[in-house]
Amino acid sequence: MRAGEPFAAPDRLLDDTTLEASAVVANSAMNRERQLAGVNSYTRELGFNPLDWLLTRTRRSRQATMGWLDLCCGTGRGLRQAADALARDGLDDRVTIVGVDLVDFFDPTPARGQALRLTCASITSWSPDRRFDLITCVHGLHYVGDKLGALTRVAGWLAEDGQFTADLDLDSIRRADGRPVGRLLATALRAAGFTVDTRRHRIGRRGPGPVSLPWTYLGADDRAGPNYTGQPAVHSYYAEAPGAR
Repeated sequence: MRAGEPFAAPDRLLDDTTLEASAVVANSAMNRERQLAGVNSYTRELGFNPLDWLLTRTRRSRQATMGWLDLCCGTGRGLRQAADALARDGLDDRVTIVGVDLVDFFDPTPARGQALRLTCASITSWSPDRRFDLITCVHGLHYVGDKLGALTRVAGWLAEDGQFTADLDLDSIRRADGRPVGRLLATALRAAGFTVDTRRHRIGRRGPGPVSLPWTYLGADDRAGPNYTGQPAVHSYYAEAPGAR
């Protein structure tokens, strides 16, 4: 959309099942080989090393195991590196790592030890069998249809004092007429217990809790074009509840 052009809803919206078959979403060629640390890594994208974070919590906790869930994990390469490090140090029985991705294109090299489990599934329908101390989603929400629904679900997967952090482009969440929900959405997310950093396009949360947001998902547009990352992304459309403005 060129500057100055009015916002408009797309001529068709996709449900999540159709969206997940889109070439924009089900793309095994995009950057999916993120390392644990280094230039193209979780550490660089998140601003902290997830494995170091978990090990620090492990030393302070009496829990039998700590859990890290990575949504939209790509090949799982960085998760395998974390699992290898845990096995090397004899700690793979203290940490469980779960990676979930829509595309079954996982790194063929098996991880050492027993810490890692990779699952091919949609995060809009998949549910874990445990709560997690750390949940991450690096640039994955850009390709999810019902982004607000995913955030609502994730809030229920956190352990007490668990940490969630993800990239979120608020501009990609839109009203039925095509306008971004914008500041109203940021305010509602903060009221629901999330932290929102609009400058860094980052959302977070500490601890579990019920989430109720005043929008109903309508569908998604896979023709939205590049977002702030420069990569094609997905716009998600919502109807507002009365009084949400």
